[in-house]
This record gives sequence, C-alpha cells and structure tokens, in this order.
Amino acid sequence: MGIDIQSVIMRLIDVSYSYAGRYPALMDVNLSIGDGEQVVILGANGSGKSTLLKIMDGLIRPDSGRLEAFDEDVTTIVDDPARSRDLHRRVGLVFQDPDVQLFSPTVWDDVAFGPLQMGWPPEDVRRHVSEALETMEITHLAQRAPYELSGGEKKRAAIATALSLDPDVLLLDEPTASLDPRSKAVLVDLIARLGQEKKTIVTATQELEIVEAVGSRAIVFGDSEHHPIADGLVWEILQDTELLLSANLIHEHLHYHGPIRHIHRHETAGGHHS
Repeated sequence: MGIDIQSVIMRLIDVSYSYAGRYPALMDVNLSIGDGEQVVILGANGSGKSTLLKIMDGLIRPDSGRLEAFDEDVTTIVDDPARSRDLHRRVGLVFQDPDVQLFSPTVWDDVAFGPLQMGWPPEDVRRHVSEALETMEITHLAQRAPYELSGGEKKRAAIATALSLDPDVLLLDEPTASLDPRSKAVLVDLIARLGQEKKTIVTATQELEIVEAVGSRAIVFGDSEHHPIADGLVWEILQDTELLLSANLIHEHLHYHGPIRHIHRHETAGGHHS
C-alpha cells in the first residue's frame, strides 16, 4: 500500500520525539501530506497521533528529524516567534478538548481571537468570524458563553476558531471523541464538506466508523512502533483486519456457547467490526 502524492504541502523526515527524554511518542516518522488531501491518522491511544499534530503545527520541536511546510524547513520554528506566528495562521490545530480553545466570554470573541491577534482590520475580522461561524453552522450561538454549549457545539466552535484564520491546513485531533451519535453525525458531515472544498485536512482518530466520511487516505500508526506501519486508500486499510488488529484498532473477544467457542472482532472505540 502507498499513495503517490503530486504536490506536497507538509513533510516529516525521520522525526522522533520523547516526553521527558524517556517516553517515546514518535520514532523515525516519515510521511508527506499533499495539498488538498484529506488524510486520516489512525492509531490507538498512546501511538503518537496528538504529538504528531502538535509538531506539524509548530507547537513542539522534534528531538530529531526535520519538518517541512510550504517548501520551507520549519523544524526550529518554535524558537522563532515571528515565523511561528505565520505557521500558526497557515496551519490550524483543533485540540481534542475544546475547552482548551474556548476561554472568552462569548463564542464570537473566541472565534475572533486569532484574527485580532494577527492585527487584521476590523472589517476583515468580522467577515472571517462570520464565515467561520456560518461554515460550522453555529451563527446562532455567537453570543453564547462557551460553558453554555453542548459537547458537539463546543467542538464546532473550536473548529471555527481555527477556520477564522483561513488556514491552508486544518489539523483535527479526535474531533468526534465523547460525542453522542447525533452530534457526531453533524460534525462528521461538516468536516466532510470542508474536504469537498479541497481544504487540506488531517484528522487523527481511532474511531473507524468516521474514517470513510472524513478522508480518502489513511495512515496507520503502530500501537508500539510510534510511526506509520501502513499508508493507503481508506477502503484498503479498513479491509485489512490483521493490520487493524496489530494496531489495536480492533480487538478479539473469545465467547463460549456451551462446548462451542467463537472469536468476535470489535472496534476499540465501540461498535462491531465484521
């Protein structure tokens, strides 16, 4: 399996990162993201997905290896406030916990925070905020306080805070985690629409049921390897049961029915995999 990428917008070359110098999160990661691609990063908890997105956003610096974005080496960008600011405008990261990004008195204030920090003219700020709220279908929530929102509404507001900067790349960390089925379906549909507009989107998740809706390419991170162990079209990845088992994305249950025993395979995030 493998994908031929025509126009690379981001590339990681031999990237490794450990927490406290002792706990490996990423080990010798090599991957490229194409301009306009919708990519899903699949992996179990602890496989390095969140760390990968933080490095791609320039929030943390890899211990070794190189990060390239927009035809530029940005490996050390975290040490340069001016360049880091530009990367954060062009690459929007949405954290798994929306409360990290929602801290202002109203949703409008939160979505406007990024454009205001960039020093954009007031009319541009208003236009970008309005467009972001409309895209995520939360215009009616603009004057609500973040703590008054449901879990799904918070997720959509957090994505709007990134969209207000009109980023070239959108990074989503477990966007549907902890959502009820209806809220999850709404959010997945909105993410899919962004992809149809050819925005480059990288979605990190372990929820197999959303993969086909939010991406056409899937990169699987090994449960213990902390680097990609497979890279291919979504339908190829989802059909490879042994791969999903090895990555701890599905698991086996042994059931006894009298003298007969059956092995059933399940998705780690819930649901049934056949």
